[in-house]
Amino acid sequence: MSDRGDFLAWVRTALYEAEVALHNGDAGPRRELWSRNDPVSVMGAWRNAHGQQELDDLFASLAASFSDCTSYRLELQAYDVADEMAYTAGLEHTSTSVDGQPRSYVLRATQVYRREGGEWRVAHRHGDTVTE
Repeated sequence: MSDRGDFLAWVRTALYEAEVALHNGDAGPRRELWSRNDPVSVMGAWRNAHGQQELDDLFASLAASFSDCTSYRLELQAYDVADEMAYTAGLEHTSTSVDGQPRSYVLRATQVYRREGGEWRVAHRHGDTVTE
């Protein structure tokens, strides 16, 4: 399989599973996929984070807010791999409970990845709410 094919398979399995886990209240799988090397950053729909400690705090806060994910779908609109870097851009369609209240929403999400020790790791995420 090609670099692009291998990366896409990783997005559709490990990354997908980590997002479902987060929306069920478990930040562990998501954190495992994020780089432990700075810089790391999130420009989030609800909160921003820069650096390892802020990232840990953000993911813990999100996990504490989310539960009962009934649906998560990444509508991937673009992605590419260039050597040790990759990106994804798409729409995340999510139905979950936020602070105990059922909620459905769509986020525009762009992520940047870098290969570290032969494994893909997330280095940056930008997400915002689709309001249209």
